Amino acid sequence: MKLLELSKEEFQGFSENHPQMTFLQSPCWGELKHQNGWDVVYLGVKKDKKILAGCMMLSKMTPVKKRMFYAPRGFLIDYDDADLLREFTLLIRDYVKQHDGIFFKIDPYLIHKQRDRDGQVVEGGIDHSDVKNRLIQLGYLPQWTKITDQSLQAQWMYTLDLKDKSLEQVMKEMDPKTRQMIRKNEKNGVVVRQGTREDVRLFADIMKHTSERRDFLGRSYEYYLHMYDSFCQEGKFLLMIAEIHPQEQLNLLKQEEKDLQAEYDTRKKEHDTQERKMKEDKYQQRQKDTEEQLQRLQKQQEKMRELADEYGEVLPLGAIIYMLYGGEVLSFYGGAYENFLNFQPFYTLHYEMIRYAIDHGYQTYNFYGIHGNLVKEDPMYGVYLFKRGFGGQVVELIGEFDYPVSLFWYRVYKISYDVVHKAKQWKMKLTHVTKK
Repeated sequence: MKLLELSKEEFQGFSENHPQMTFLQSPCWGELKHQNGWDVVYLGVKKDKKILAGCMMLSKMTPVKKRMFYAPRGFLIDYDDADLLREFTLLIRDYVKQHDGIFFKIDPYLIHKQRDRDGQVVEGGIDHSDVKNRLIQLGYLPQWTKITDQSLQAQWMYTLDLKDKSLEQVMKEMDPKTRQMIRKNEKNGVVVRQGTREDVRLFADIMKHTSERRDFLGRSYEYYLHMYDSFCQEGKFLLMIAEIHPQEQLNLLKQEEKDLQAEYDTRKKEHDTQERKMKEDKYQQRQKDTEEQLQRLQKQQEKMRELADEYGEVLPLGAIIYMLYGGEVLSFYGGAYENFLNFQPFYTLHYEMIRYAIDHGYQTYNFYGIHGNLVKEDPMYGVYLFKRGFGGQVVELIGEFDYPVSLFWYRVYKISYDVVHKAKQWKMKLTHVTKK
């Protein structure tokens, strides 16, 4: 069997029909990474002109002046075919060696052990422990990370199964609080729209604020713009923005107040003139309830007036970039302005995109990364609880693996990587402290 370099078009045709297809093994992602300093090549093996296995392989120079290689989300291969996996691994090893590489990295898009919404292993469920063991036997080194950390790509995720489900069924499986927040947002005027290329700058600003608030390294405007340009032409990308239209919402609140006041006055007139018989206690209670509703509406109107005066016709709250690949809608990057977190825009964003996924026949809605440490003491436990409120289940993938081609240079690389990585972390923390 011979390792071949595939054309971009040939690989795309193969990848888009593979059961493990993901946007991270797509030419669009390759183009994005190339614009950010990575070299890209499409590799595969064939039998009778049919591709049996393949991958998009990224590579870049390391601090030790040799190359590292990475197949994001691993190979597109039948991992249960031990002979094919072994032969493809050896072919990739030889390719990396010939191109001055130290090692190659994979993180297969395979579930380790199937779990429920509480993170408990499902008895008799999917189990790819044998694949994990097979990779180790072939010489792959598992990259053990803290359960609270993520690797290059998310290993722990939260997903919602949409197969053969209506929106009504999905709503029934949500926690009551989640349904309540979705309806509350609707009353508060939170709406979602699809962003355009011109909105990418707004998204970059939202992510800048979010990264500063949550202490993570954000991407540049140019990065998000390249992502938009790479994936939008393939119809694999949606930028969704949650916002409020203060003046429009103010007009609706005024009309609601007018209708409610008319109802109050009519009921009072019918009571006072005894035009309609009413039980006194029920009448008094209904009038009291209406008065409280009117007071709430007046407070809401005052808030909307303030927002309209300060922000004009449109108030952006938050946004999420979604990747649409295979049968999955995946929430990839997202953030919100701190000043408007009380509007809870992510409830509406996820609800509307779950609706979109169902309407367009997608089988999975992927909320993406969570920590695998599902305990209240974990600082990211709230993120898990929020996603859990929509129903669904925890997903643990089999993890990240390195295959060293040169053990000596691999060890040198690991030491240099740790130094550079810690320096970046310190720089990020120092920058954050300075801004504060």
